[in-house]
Amino acid sequence: MPTSVNVAVIYYSSTGTVSTIAKAVAGDAESAGAQVRLRKVPELAPQAAIDSNPAWAEHARATAGIPEVVQDDMVWADAVIFGTPTRYGNVTAQLKQFLDTLGGLWQEGRLADKVYSGFTASSTTHGGQESTLLALYNTIYHFGGILVPPGYTDASKFVDGNPYGTSHVSGQGDIPVAEQTLTAARVQAERVVKFTRAIKSGLAAEN
Repeated sequence: MPTSVNVAVIYYSSTGTVSTIAKAVAGDAESAGAQVRLRKVPELAPQAAIDSNPAWAEHARATAGIPEVVQDDMVWADAVIFGTPTRYGNVTAQLKQFLDTLGGLWQEGRLADKVYSGFTASSTTHGGQESTLLALYNTIYHFGGILVPPGYTDASKFVDGNPYGTSHVSGQGDIPVAEQTLTAARVQAERVVKFTRAIKSGLAAEN
């Protein structure tokens, strides 16, 4: 019987692009045999800012039923896949706020030896996708996590061209997530589940 794998997909999305990718990643990880928790990080923006953008307000309403992440989701997970839009080449304040709350778990060593990966979206092709994922991965190094990016491990990766993680160019929200991005999400999710299972099995055998 295959080793059980718990995957937490933890993301922030304002107008829905990253949310769409997160749902795809979660579904693909589940199809690969993992137990999955899809979790959003808490919103920090004031309601007035959200209401000023119809797409943001509508997305907030549409995803109201998705649970907010708690620290137990990190403890439960064997693998964590983070999603965030780019913010000046970095992760969003909302995701960073959650990461900054994990100091206690980090000090206890409870974030180490898990698999981590990430995905992102930007308005333009050179809008900071790579630097955002690299910034996110700097946190993973501090956790003592095991980074599993997609790399160029599938023919489709030579089409989407991002070895760091699934990414999407959304324009001003008018370029929907399409097959190329969904294929990248599947490749990444399956790779994360595959290596998490292998690592978990190996550690269990050693013990």
